[in-house]
Amino acid sequence: MKLAIAGTYSVGKTLTTMAVAHLTGLPRSSAKTMRELLPISIPGKTLEECTPAELIMLIMRRNQERAVNESHLPHGFVSDGSSLHEWAYGTVRVLVGINPNDSVNLDTVEVGEEVRFYGKVLEQMAVPAKQHAKAAYDSFVHLPIEFPLVQDGHRPVNERFRSLADELMLKTLDELNIPYHSVGGTIPERLQKIIDIYGIRPVVSIEEAIERAQQEYAQLDTTSEVDRVAA
Repeated sequence: MKLAIAGTYSVGKTLTTMAVAHLTGLPRSSAKTMRELLPISIPGKTLEECTPAELIMLIMRRNQERAVNESHLPHGFVSDGSSLHEWAYGTVRVLVGINPNDSVNLDTVEVGEEVRFYGKVLEQMAVPAKQHAKAAYDSFVHLPIEFPLVQDGHRPVNERFRSLADELMLKTLDELNIPYHSVGGTIPERLQKIIDIYGIRPVVSIEEAIERAQQEYAQLDTTSEVDRVAA
């Protein structure tokens, strides 16, 4: 099975993906985070400081790595996100602004020529993103927005951005006729629902899967992109 864990910022995708991988025995597929990509791509910049052209480059790098990693796992995987995620995030920026926090209190955002062109590029990037999603994933697990946005200074987004991105991803899955299941609740509840939905025989207990996932998650380097040294 090739399963993608979907959802917008701060819904617990990474920890859930790790736990599902341990629970099922499927390898986890992921791509470098923006914290990791920015220092080797645009040293010294944060995501909120990126230009439209730089955002397009970052989307390309992340999706390229996703595709390569998935190609090495022909017998199945559980993916932290999908090819639709970066495209959806990029597309929503046309509506709320390249830096969404600059427009958090605005009802409408003025769209200049640069952003208008950026939007047209994202429309074309949707073509391979959607084709890849249709071909690469058997099903999606959608994690709904249940928790507040993590205020860690790394996510230049707001609640409106999260809602719009979530709506766009679900609309796109419907458009592509890709099966998906919305799975909420605590991590143990999510895992139980997932094995029930897909009829998966777990290789470890839910408790052990979560414990392993928490240990793995604790090893993640959350140093900010500016404080990292480009390799």
